[in-house]
Amino acid sequence: MAQKITTFLWFDDQAEQAAEFYTSVFEYGRITDVQRYSDAGPGEAGSVMLVSFELFGQEFLALNGGPSFRFNEAVSLQVDCADQAEVDRYWELLTADGGAPGPCGWLKDRYGLSWQIVPRRMTELLADPDPERARRATAAMLQMGKLDVAALEAAADDA
Repeated sequence: MAQKITTFLWFDDQAEQAAEFYTSVFEYGRITDVQRYSDAGPGEAGSVMLVSFELFGQEFLALNGGPSFRFNEAVSLQVDCADQAEVDRYWELLTADGGAPGPCGWLKDRYGLSWQIVPRRMTELLADPDPERARRATAAMLQMGKLDVAALEAAADDA
């Protein structure tokens, strides 16, 4: 079955550059189609209108829609990371060249899109059956920018 719901991203005029960036950051990423404005507009004829791309098999659309709308933190994309190495890699790539770190594993990339870079271990610690361990892990997470698996585990263990 084709993907029923697709994430649609509105850019001013950087849709193609953003899609190229995202497909370079994430392995298993690829651009699948580029559509251009016709002389019917509203963009300049021949300029990129819409870029279709995939990340890990999930479809995304990037539109050059003009400056009317900007990304904000109300919507973010969460990346499930197997370990600290993956957290570090995605954090470094997504904050490079104009991106910005944020609190609790959140960041903004150079296009202003918000991401949550989340180690799987954090999810496990926050759901720990011992509420005190979960509380300590949560308290530690709330003090971090990029999430640190070893520090989260140490906090949960009260070390």
